[in-house]
Amino acid sequence: MTQLRSRKRAQPAPVSPSRTASSRRLGLLLAVLSAVLCLGLLSPEIRDSDFWWHLRTGQYIVETRSLPVPDPFAYTTAAAPLAYPGEEGVRHFNLTHEWLAQAVFYAAYRAAGFPGLVVFRALLLAAFCGLAGLVAWRRSGVLDRGWMAGLIAAAIAVPFALDRPQLLTYLFLALTVAILESRRRLWLLPPLFLIWANCHGGFFLGWVVLAAYCAEALVARLRNRSPAEARALWMWSAAAVLASGINPNGFRAVHVLLLYRSSAMQSYLLEWARPSLWPPPLFALLLAAAAGTMVWARRTVRIGDWLLLAAFAAAAFSAERNTIFIGFFAPVFLASYLPWKRALPAAAGWVAAGALAAGIVWGTAAGDFFELRAAEWPYPAGAADFLASHQVADRMFNTYEYGGYLMWRLWPRQRVFIDGRALSDRVFGDYARILYNHDDSGGKSAAQLLDQYGVNVIVMNTFEYATGTVYLLAPAIAYSTQAEWKLVYRDAQALVWMRRPPEGVAPLNPMEVFGQMEAECGLHLDREPGRPRCARSLAQTFAKIRDFTRARRWLGIYLDHPHPSDPEAEQAYRQYVGAGK
Repeated sequence: MTQLRSRKRAQPAPVSPSRTASSRRLGLLLAVLSAVLCLGLLSPEIRDSDFWWHLRTGQYIVETRSLPVPDPFAYTTAAAPLAYPGEEGVRHFNLTHEWLAQAVFYAAYRAAGFPGLVVFRALLLAAFCGLAGLVAWRRSGVLDRGWMAGLIAAAIAVPFALDRPQLLTYLFLALTVAILESRRRLWLLPPLFLIWANCHGGFFLGWVVLAAYCAEALVARLRNRSPAEARALWMWSAAAVLASGINPNGFRAVHVLLLYRSSAMQSYLLEWARPSLWPPPLFALLLAAAAGTMVWARRTVRIGDWLLLAAFAAAAFSAERNTIFIGFFAPVFLASYLPWKRALPAAAGWVAAGALAAGIVWGTAAGDFFELRAAEWPYPAGAADFLASHQVADRMFNTYEYGGYLMWRLWPRQRVFIDGRALSDRVFGDYARILYNHDDSGGKSAAQLLDQYGVNVIVMNTFEYATGTVYLLAPAIAYSTQAEWKLVYRDAQALVWMRRPPEGVAPLNPMEVFGQMEAECGLHLDREPGRPRCARSLAQTFAKIRDFTRARRWLGIYLDHPHPSDPEAEQAYRQYVGAGK
């Protein structure tokens, strides 16, 4: 009798239907709130400098029904000599590999304007995060792990909320994993890869995913498990790889990626730089947690997961732009292998729902969510208006980050000198010599290069904001004794110099360049207080011309903003105080 009673007590208590329904409603509420929060986090205003040339290229493709080859937007591309073997192929790739995505972006713009593009981008990234949550839920069987995985993916994806074709690579990679996980509708893989290969050159990352799952299927086949399923996976994977070769560049994407390493211009781009690992960024902490969990549960970890972890960890450590993939795979692996499998208690679930709702309200009230607009403050909108109103069509020198915006605003009347499409290393080298006013025996001077390219208009900003480096061309022209270049326009975003000002335009005092530099740095500090290095560089500029009052003021502004330890700046500030007296 005692044994019977103990067995009866050991049986789990039945769960009432009302409690099950309540748990489902709570789970659904958490999933919905997570989705809305993700959409809010991923919908900042459009402010990526590359967005503008993607939009103009999409317009060109839609209206002309042709690819932009040869380059119609920059007057320097056609005459640029090759700087390294294979550069011509790289140029063709950069001009064509995103054609379908660019056309889609332009179609979205035509349909719904900039608000529609913000919503489109947020939906693409939210789908990426949602698929991470879906795969995590399917693997773990715990809904809470699904919405948590989606939120973790969103936290990693926030810096990648940029309006670029690579958004399609994020989505298609997540779709590929979701299809392979379900083992259903594998026939979708070939059309998916066909579209992907014409939207962005990152489609080869899908090959990596296919290879990992196929290798896992091979091991299972060798262990006499599911031979028919393995054959279907291999067949559709091979068809997907073959379909991805139907694009303007065939299978050359990997070769072009290797050629990027020969390009000085590509090494200059911050997105291709290796990520800084100190202090540890979120993706690195997440990757370490996933790897540690997998080592702990190593006896149950799937072979394909080890392969995916190794491949995408290597990609993330090789380039900043690849860290977003850790935001997909790491939460999935954590959900799969964490030993604790229980769902959240109801009380904790309602607390989480309240926190999610509060986050949505706070972000919306602060104006950080659902910014359905394109920012113009970082771009030369006023300078473009000036050139357009005076119908200026002379050859123009422009800064790299302004090329896409000027392409959008001024083409076809004017073509740009350079832009973010990274088409010529030789042009980029000449651009750097002009921008930093190099004048040495190692090559042509800035003035000679401006003459060589037939430049009669200069449109430029004066700082590189990640490093705070001053673009020396503007202060060099202002302080020189030359009378050829005349300052005809300035605002907080840009300067315009011209050799021959339009009729009725009176030249400005060239020394107003320094006032413009102050206004420009002040504008960026108001918008991005975490990047104060322009103030430090501005102080150095004023110190060189012995204006120690302004040097002291700007160095003080720099020191008042968040900055790493900088004893040199603190010592200089004390010296400027003495020099000012």
